[in-house]
Amino acid sequence: MSKLEEIQQEYQRWHEEKYGKGKHRDVKFVTVSQKPIKELYTPADVKDLDYQRDLGFPGEYPFTRGVQPTMYRGRLWTMRQFAGFATAEESNQRYKFLLEKGQTGLSVAFDMPTLMGYDSDHPFSEGEVGRCGVAIDSLADMEVLFDGIPLDKVSTSMTINGPAAILWAMYIATAEKQGVPSEKLRGTIQNDILKEYIAQKSWIFPPEPSMRIITDIFEYASKHVPKWNTISISGYHIREAGATAVQELAFTLADGFAYVEAGIEAGLDVDDFAPRLSFFFNSHMDFFEEIAKYRAARRIWAKRMKEKYGAKNPRSWLMRFHTQTAGCSLTAEQPENNIVRTAFEALAAVLGGTQSLHTNSMDEVLALPTEKAVQIALRTQQIIAYETGVTNTIDPLAGSYFVESLTNEMEAEAEKYFEKIERLGGVLKAIEKGFFQQEIADAAYEYQRAIEKKERIIVGVNEYVNPDEELEIEILKIDPAVEEKQKQKVAELRRTRDNVAVQNTLSAMKKAAQSKENLIPYILDAVRAYATLGEIVQELKSVFGEYKEQPMF
Repeated sequence: MSKLEEIQQEYQRWHEEKYGKGKHRDVKFVTVSQKPIKELYTPADVKDLDYQRDLGFPGEYPFTRGVQPTMYRGRLWTMRQFAGFATAEESNQRYKFLLEKGQTGLSVAFDMPTLMGYDSDHPFSEGEVGRCGVAIDSLADMEVLFDGIPLDKVSTSMTINGPAAILWAMYIATAEKQGVPSEKLRGTIQNDILKEYIAQKSWIFPPEPSMRIITDIFEYASKHVPKWNTISISGYHIREAGATAVQELAFTLADGFAYVEAGIEAGLDVDDFAPRLSFFFNSHMDFFEEIAKYRAARRIWAKRMKEKYGAKNPRSWLMRFHTQTAGCSLTAEQPENNIVRTAFEALAAVLGGTQSLHTNSMDEVLALPTEKAVQIALRTQQIIAYETGVTNTIDPLAGSYFVESLTNEMEAEAEKYFEKIERLGGVLKAIEKGFFQQEIADAAYEYQRAIEKKERIIVGVNEYVNPDEELEIEILKIDPAVEEKQKQKVAELRRTRDNVAVQNTLSAMKKAAQSKENLIPYILDAVRAYATLGEIVQELKSVFGEYKEQPMF
């Protein structure tokens, strides 16, 4: 009898004599994604695991154990707090506050008009200016946003998608004003339009021209902004829309494959742009499921990049990712509980090997965070980094029968989704057919149903409720005067700038959009002339049109 057979035999004995006769709670033992969890994991659950093939060493293919050889023993993850509200002046002060408190990278939240490509004085912007992020209408606002912050010393992440190329151009031009060449800039633009069609819904142009702009960014950055992450392929918003962990994993990587294929089809060498692709994942409440998700993601990406897309540069095989704790797990009830939720989610991200992390503030379910709340969120990361000891060794959960089994299971489930997407004709065809949208809607329904039936307990919401609770925490309120102030700034800009130069650059950009030229130099020229975000978007809309989602019934 082999050792494995002996273990299996002993497991059966234990199950019948001990476990089967023990006490059992009347609950379903499943992950947040409703995947059943066994009562015990043994070597039999990972009997086919090959260490060299499936795990390897940190910094080596297939990168299951981490993308850097030294991981956090060499450098801690970048601590970013997603921030931006009201005007550029107020957000600038928040950034300086966060940097003073020990934050190591900036992450810009833009307001809804900016995300949708409208200036603050557009009728569609009314009531939304500066509400969910900072209002940025032109290079003038971007200059104020980073005033006194040396852009050669910090890395900046910008959560922007439809107008990503324009905001990126504003950042590059702001750096020029500081005397910082684009070759020294470090940071990320989210720039992930596919997940907008799938989940978040803040799109502007149809898929084809949107993908063209993205590949233009790939090409321009590879030559002029080599340290910049040109896209952050985002599962975060897919998960926030209601997807399971497996769906987040599969749909995010499927989008990543689509961007790689688009770059190759545009004539780019995969190794010229793939090393600067990055990812953005959610960290939800199921501790081990999240850790397994990150480990599976690295392994899947490395295999595909090497074996399917023929990448030769090992940096093209690396999946580098930012993580944000789950906004959808926060509750308005007993909001202080959110500090605890965020801490566990952040710990899962760290144990899963993230390169960058944002921890949500306890009050974000109610409003943009106050300084006190955001400081607690940042301190959460610092406590994990300096007090828990989890950074002392690399991938400490490797070899766990449960974690390795769950990692393998998530990889296998993701591969099934890739096959379905391929049969539908690829990501764009699957979007057109509503495949992703329906899958996410079904998962969100099942999750909510489990909460309502108390199959899943949410502390303070459907159990351990305080019926007489009164909200006692301070929340941030945006002064309505912000909108009027921003409108006046836009009007003053249009009055004082060289409007002939603006029109000339916009006309040149439109002509380039009608051709196959790379658009980025033309967008940069328009930005430098102080054309507004809305003016640039409107000019591109006249060539590309606008996306209209097909209704689903």
